[in-house]
Amino acid sequence: MVGYLDFRTRGKGLHEITASIQDLVTSSGVTDGLCTVMIQHTSASLTIQENADPSARNDLEAWLDRHVPEDDPRYTHTHEGADDMPSHIKAALTATTLSVPVVEGRLALGTWQGVYLWEHRRRGSTRRCVVHVGS
Repeated sequence: MVGYLDFRTRGKGLHEITASIQDLVTSSGVTDGLCTVMIQHTSASLTIQENADPSARNDLEAWLDRHVPEDDPRYTHTHEGADDMPSHIKAALTATTLSVPVVEGRLALGTWQGVYLWEHRRRGSTRRCVVHVGS
């Protein structure tokens, strides 16, 4: 089964999308298999991260911002703003595709894990993910 999920982000940050993906897994009827999620954008990414304490996500985002700063004078791809090229670099350094096993109809995530859409642009956007669930 293939499905599409659209998410509206309000700006930079990690936005949990686990429940939406689980809903597609449930509707697929697959009990044991694999769920693959791909984001169809080059300035946002996907990650599996802690979903209990937001400080872990905040620290992760701050770390990446320190290492991929905006307004680097060496960037030439700047026509969409100061956060444009850094967003592409961040997406390249992280993941645009994730695979999660499905066991007994559920995403086989750990106790404190969630699937996140990581928006790298300051302005919000509508982001589309393709989800494939198969056995």
